[in-house]
This record gives sequence, C-alpha cells and structure tokens, in this order.
Amino acid sequence: MTATDLSVCPALPPCDHQPAPYQGPSREEVLALRRQHVNPGVFAYYREPLMIVEGKGQFVWDETGRRYVDFFAGILTVACGHCHPKITQALIDQAHKLQHATTIYLHPGIAELAARLAAKLPAGLDCVYFTNSGSEANDLAMTMARLYTGHRDVICVRNGYHGGTSSAMGLTSMSTWKFSAQGGGPIHHSLNPDPYYSPFQGSPEEVAEKAALDVLELIRYSTPGKVAAFLAEPIQGAGGLTMGAPNYLPRVYEIVRAHGGLCMADEVQTGFARTGEHFWGFEHWGVVPDVVTMAKGIGNGYPLAAVVTRREIAETLTERVHFNTFAGNPMAMAMGRAVLDVIEEEGLQRNALERGARLRAGLERLADKHALIGDVRGLGLMQGIDLTTDRAQRTPATAEAAALVEAAREMGLLIGKGGLAGNVVRVTPPLCVTDADVDFALEVLDVGLRAVVG
Repeated sequence: MTATDLSVCPALPPCDHQPAPYQGPSREEVLALRRQHVNPGVFAYYREPLMIVEGKGQFVWDETGRRYVDFFAGILTVACGHCHPKITQALIDQAHKLQHATTIYLHPGIAELAARLAAKLPAGLDCVYFTNSGSEANDLAMTMARLYTGHRDVICVRNGYHGGTSSAMGLTSMSTWKFSAQGGGPIHHSLNPDPYYSPFQGSPEEVAEKAALDVLELIRYSTPGKVAAFLAEPIQGAGGLTMGAPNYLPRVYEIVRAHGGLCMADEVQTGFARTGEHFWGFEHWGVVPDVVTMAKGIGNGYPLAAVVTRREIAETLTERVHFNTFAGNPMAMAMGRAVLDVIEEEGLQRNALERGARLRAGLERLADKHALIGDVRGLGLMQGIDLTTDRAQRTPATAEAAALVEAAREMGLLIGKGGLAGNVVRVTPPLCVTDADVDFALEVLDVGLRAVVG
C-alpha cells in the first residue's frame, strides 16, 4: 500500500491489555535460525514474515509491541481467544498435578471429556478416541471405516483438506494440496457441489443433485460397487469456504449408505460453535454422520483431536492393537474440558451467530461496492470472500487476494486466503470478537479493496 493509503487506515478497536516488553532474539535472528535449521517446507505468511510473541483474546502483538486484530484465529485453532485465563489456568493446574499418563492407566480426564463430547452430539455418537491432530483423526476414521465395512474404497470431495499424514494427504488428493498418496487403499474424489465454480448448470439445488450423482457414478464405475466411507467437510475451509446446497449431504449420505459405506463429517474447522446456529457444521444440513472427526478448536491451540462414532464401529479397533502414546493425556483433556466450559459460560455460540450475521451483512455490502468481490459465502464466523477479475467469467483474482491479505496486515488485521486458485479471502476470527472488531475488519477490507484495484 502507498503512504496515502496508510493515512486512511481505520483505528484499531479498543483493548485494555498491555503486552510485556519483548526481550527475546530479534526477528532477524529468528529468521536466520529458522532458515538454517527448520525444514523449508515449514512456510510463513506474508512477504515479510510476521513474528508474534504475545496474544490476548482476539489480539496478538509482534516483537515491537504492535497490536493486530486476529481474524484468522490461528487458522480457526484458537476458538475462545488467545490465552484465555480459564483455559490457561486449567493447563497450569493440571501441569502441577500430572503432565503425562498414557491411556493404559485410568485417569478421570479422558472419561470426563469423552462424556461431555458425546453429550454435544446426536444420540448414538458416543464412543470417543482422542488423537493429537486432525490428520491422525481422519486417518483413524478411515481405518475404522475399512475395518467395519470390509470395503477399501473411500470417497472425498475435490478441493477438501483433511490433513498432512500420508493417508490424510491421500484424502486431500486432487485438491488444494495436490497430493496423490493413497493411504492404504483406493481413494476417489467426487465433483465439488459448490455452485459458484461447478461445471454443472442449474440452481444450487440442481448442482448439488448432480454432484451427489457423481458420487454414485464413482461407486458404480471406480469401485467394486461397494464403498467404505464418504468423508467431507460441511464447509470446506482451505478449499475456499465452499459448500453445497442443503440437499447435497442428505442425498450423498443416502447413496453411500445404500452401497455399504459410512458417512463421515470432518468438523476440524466447522465444529465447536463456529458456524453459529449449530454447534456442529453437519447440523445445518439435517444429517447425522456415522463418524465425526474434530480438532483445532477443541483444544484452543493445544494439540488435541478426536474421532467420535457409534460403539459397534468403534469396536472394530479391538480387532488389532492400536495405541497412541500421547493422545488422551491429562494436559490435553484439561484443555478440552476448559474449552467446552468457556464456550458454554460465555455464550460463544450465540456470539458467533450474532457477530457472524454482522460480518456477513458487512461483507455483502462490500460486494455491492467492489466489483472485485464475486461471491461471499460461509456461516457464522467462518466467511469467505471470493475475488474475481471478471464476475461474468468468474476468473480467480489470485494476485489481488494475496495483495489484500498483505494490505490488511499493514493496517493491523490478520486474515487468510484459500481456494484452489488462492483467490478466496478467509475471514475466521476467534468466537469472542465484538461488534467493534467486526466493524474494524470491514473498514480495513474496504480500504484494502480500494488500494488493491488502484
């Protein structure tokens, strides 16, 4: 952005937290150490990587003491806000008692959190296996589906993201990460039901029906006629905040179950009240999965994830020895229980609904004002802005999206980007944001969009 652009930067929303003076190594020293010793596959956002040294609520600070409003929430990981006092205290208290105990010993933490998660899910989804990451959760869900059904083929949706293990990268194949690992068996990718970029013609409902029939075609012609599972995000995160019309998941679930498969919901990004009206993303579509995977928001930044399913499916793991040394450890369980406490006690689901509505209305006003915005989509505090250089042709504005993310950072707002072409701006703040934070973000986006188009 130019100096003129910076002169009209919106004022940051109020904050009463004072960060401690930073006394660690300089940004340049950290960069040098990272370049020398950290695998280059670990990448950083922004042309000039940002160094974050403190966080509180919806705000983070760099080493110079400059404050930023976090509307990317650690890629949806920090649901309740950075360094929430109750969650932090739960971790401290548990650290003073017992930091680690594997699941071969009894500890109340794992049983208590499992029961609380089951209470948040539809009846029957009451058997929990904790893991350390969403990648592990999706890998384990796929293993259980294959054991339970006796089938090998798994179907996912194009442009989805399901993790970074070899198996999870297979689930993500032909998508935003373009890997092709098969993860121990055949994996197929159905056409995306997103009506904005779909090759199908018709209304969103017609596109959803045609995309569902593509799943049927895969089962008929690319599998033995039987399938182990269908796995999908209720709203694609990294794939660009896309989703099908309400008839999509019910139709696909019907098809998959008719051919012997399980239906699995990846709630890693949509779960834990982020979408506002419901606690889980799948609830928006009126379906009940056979398996639900979750991560990120469940631990508010702590490595914690889970697979929840019905008992008869869970019992398949007794057919083999399956062990995870750190999953279900007392520290993670304390964090998970505290997260559920905070979401309930502070009304964060309602806040996601109300602040999400304010955010969505503001983004739609920006779409009316800026031709660069081709589409606004999402639910609650999980919103995406699809940027296009030509609304009629829906040409992805990849460079402009990258420039907008940079411009927002310069004005003190942290947002992300996604989509297959990297042209979708992802606006996904912690669930604790206020009206003032939302209004600030909208002002920054307005100024940034003007700057991007010159």
